[in-house]
Amino acid sequence: MFCNQCEQTYRGTGCVNNPGICGKDEDVQSLQELILFGLKGMAAYASHARRLNQSDPGVSAFIEDALFSTMTNVNFDLSALIEIALELGRQNFKVMGMLDAGHIAAFGKPRPAEVREGTQAGPGILITGHDLVDLRDLLQALEGTPIKVYTHGEMLPAHMYPKLAEHPNLGGHYGGAWQDQRKEFESFSGPILATTNCILIPRPSYADRVFTTRFTAVPGGTRLSDGDFQPIIEKALACPPLPEKLERTSTTGFHHSVILEHAATIVQAVKEGKISRFFVIGGCDGAEKGRNYFSEYAKATPADSFILTLGCGKYRIREHEYGTLLGLPRLLDMGQCNDSYGAITVAVALAKAFECGVNDLPLTLMISWFEQKAVAVLLTLLALGVKGISIGPNPPAFITQNVFNFLKEHYDLRIVGTSTEEVCTF
Repeated sequence: MFCNQCEQTYRGTGCVNNPGICGKDEDVQSLQELILFGLKGMAAYASHARRLNQSDPGVSAFIEDALFSTMTNVNFDLSALIEIALELGRQNFKVMGMLDAGHIAAFGKPRPAEVREGTQAGPGILITGHDLVDLRDLLQALEGTPIKVYTHGEMLPAHMYPKLAEHPNLGGHYGGAWQDQRKEFESFSGPILATTNCILIPRPSYADRVFTTRFTAVPGGTRLSDGDFQPIIEKALACPPLPEKLERTSTTGFHHSVILEHAATIVQAVKEGKISRFFVIGGCDGAEKGRNYFSEYAKATPADSFILTLGCGKYRIREHEYGTLLGLPRLLDMGQCNDSYGAITVAVALAKAFECGVNDLPLTLMISWFEQKAVAVLLTLLALGVKGISIGPNPPAFITQNVFNFLKEHYDLRIVGTSTEEVCTF
């Protein structure tokens, strides 16, 4: 590691040149990394929200101040850094709320939707990432053409918004989470549009079919000018047509507003013992070993419980048939990773209905951990006082033992175990 005070390498708990003087120890570094990763995630959400005419000068000011706090020789105080991290969580909750409001205003009130997964015969474009504005603009550019658009990864929840789902050029969904891109993009004969993060460097065999928007870019791909989809349209028409192939149908669209429409029924069912527990299982997926834990955990949940899922972590658990409860699917897909806002909103509403705190609810949070947006969401949950969260499959590499011990002591933060029977500590 690097000491910002004397610009020398340090190890252990302090600078090798000036131990006890520089004060740049591993715990300070850890908290600064936590803040920086969280800021990246929150900035991504804020960028999406701004494209939907949702912004807040207070959020922008906080981002500037929090970045300043991580500069050389600014803040070596652990308690101050912890408070900055928690304030980041509070600001991120505001940002996710703005993004949620922007999506509804632009694309309509969400509702459950059955999604056709596979391809239709003819030309097609696959769109991946998170930015629904890009999807809307692409669909508008394709009007009057035979080209169908297929969502991929975190774009699946687009089908819950009526103004997107009802567009004649939206063909369905294709593929799963980001780590399977190279296999899935190889087999998709049309071009791919990557709108945000979670894009892998493409193989040379299909790199010429990868197009990106704004700051997203990959070697061998083509960056589109803002609003100009003509190059990808021409590519779609030149590529071999897709086959007619129905893989499956699935249901998405259990937005927090949809779930809360059933709040009275749900509350009464809990009181009558018809619902034993709610599980939130989702987050960011990845390719490393251990993530099958979430699949097995979901399968082991009792038949009288609901599973709320969101983010690309849903692809770890959506293949199993969970059945129904109270006339609803037991597995309720709430949307993208930013729709963690909705899961929090549901929890707060249920706590209010039961006249208790969120931590008193029959609620278990199993969050698959991977990247910056997950850090921002975790800090939001901690800032709201939510305890007993399990993350994994591995501890964050930048969290030191002392920082984790603090989070464990104050928030009962846990690392998932190796079986569905246990939740291991760090």
